[in-house]
Amino acid sequence: MKRTILAAALSMTLGLVGTSCKHKVERVAIDEQIDLSGRWNDTDSRLVAEEMVGQILGEGDWISNHQRAHNGQKPVVIVGLIYNNTSEHIDANTFIKDVEKAFVKSGKVRLVQAGEKREELRKERASQQDFASSETAKKWGKELGADYMLNGDISSITDQYKKEKVIYYQTSLELSDLETNEVVWIGDKKLKKYVVK
Repeated sequence: MKRTILAAALSMTLGLVGTSCKHKVERVAIDEQIDLSGRWNDTDSRLVAEEMVGQILGEGDWISNHQRAHNGQKPVVIVGLIYNNTSEHIDANTFIKDVEKAFVKSGKVRLVQAGEKREELRKERASQQDFASSETAKKWGKELGADYMLNGDISSITDQYKKEKVIYYQTSLELSDLETNEVVWIGDKKLKKYVVK
């Protein structure tokens, strides 16, 4: 009797748990804009990167000045550090990749690897010196040197009262001539989000 009651109680409990769990996962389009928390997200990263690269490539005379001084060659750009100066955890690497992708897609500049990826390429080149045939091993001293470096930061200001808040984001980027340290372009993109909880 006790076992029957215990089994019935367990069955009812599992039935209630099963019906109360509404965990649902569905696939959505990569470019679909979904804002759950109001914080910086993938959509913000992609849109800001595309717009800022559009600004870099469309504003000022730095590209034409470079081409005049270098026999029409495209400028070589390296993307340096983008600092997260917000109170949120923002993976700046996602933003950097979005910027690099936009540069490559534009076809107006040449892009070289930075940081850890560059070191990984150098390790592979070193390995080839020992293990690849002399005909296929890639030579040292053939790297393309960057003409310009892009650096910047993402900052935010949050204003909150009770269940409402406004989050203001500003992404600021600077493009500098690596030989002279001259800033040849500077720009920013601002976002503001209104969140009600």
